[in-house]
Amino acid sequence: MSRVAVVTDSVANLPPELVERYSITVIPLLVAFGQKVFRDGVDMRPDQFYRRLREDKHLPTTSTPSMGDFLTLFHRLAGEAEAIACIHLAREFSGTLAIAEEAGQAFKETPVRIVDSRSAAMAQGFVVLEAARVAAEGGDLAAVVARATEMIPRVNLVVTLDTLEYLYRGGRIGQAAWLMGSALQFKPVLSVENGAVDPLERPRTQAKAVRRILEIMAARVKERPVHAAVVHADALDKAERLRQEVDSLFNCRELYVTDLTPVMGAHAGPGVLGMAWWSEEY
Repeated sequence: MSRVAVVTDSVANLPPELVERYSITVIPLLVAFGQKVFRDGVDMRPDQFYRRLREDKHLPTTSTPSMGDFLTLFHRLAGEAEAIACIHLAREFSGTLAIAEEAGQAFKETPVRIVDSRSAAMAQGFVVLEAARVAAEGGDLAAVVARATEMIPRVNLVVTLDTLEYLYRGGRIGQAAWLMGSALQFKPVLSVENGAVDPLERPRTQAKAVRRILEIMAARVKERPVHAAVVHADALDKAERLRQEVDSLFNCRELYVTDLTPVMGAHAGPGVLGMAWWSEEY
């Protein structure tokens, strides 16, 4: 274990091999179908979740870990590391960060710092990963938090939704927007930045939406080396094709394919496809 234990939540979508390599601790959010509660990514795999999401008439609900969950985790990690850095999804998207902050303030055994990644999915994951790399090299708590903070404005997350049905059923868009989007077959392109989801464009096919995502990525990356991940929700074949295209278009220092966590998929629905990335400096 490093001097600093790095903690994140399951929304970060970090590939398991990276979690293991850098000793990252992942606290799962919760997703429930009726009275049955599952720990995100622990009790239910993404493929199982999306299959049930398509078949179940009722939308699942999502919830955060409890303060007790965090305190139990902190107590365990305090026996293994000198300090704890927790990096979580944006405050605007979940109450997870607020609960972590409350637990961190109550915990007295070892220093705890809480960082708002201002993002989600693998954009959040890249913030966590860079912090964990500093921890693995022996960096102290200040250095780990500094690297995470430095990464926050540099990460990008741009995705397209395959359907508006789940946003409508979850009450996040009105009936008029849902009907219009469904009738015109919009595949909205969304950017997640600074704790907000911003609609960028409304192409009518997923192919056009993906093409636009690559154009946005190219404009932001330019010729710089890039660290990237394809994000998908039960669309592995499409994700693999996108990975191959990204690999051919960009100078990728690392490139992953990651499943969109069930907690996010409960709101966005299956078929989500997009990119998370950050660029190195010239």
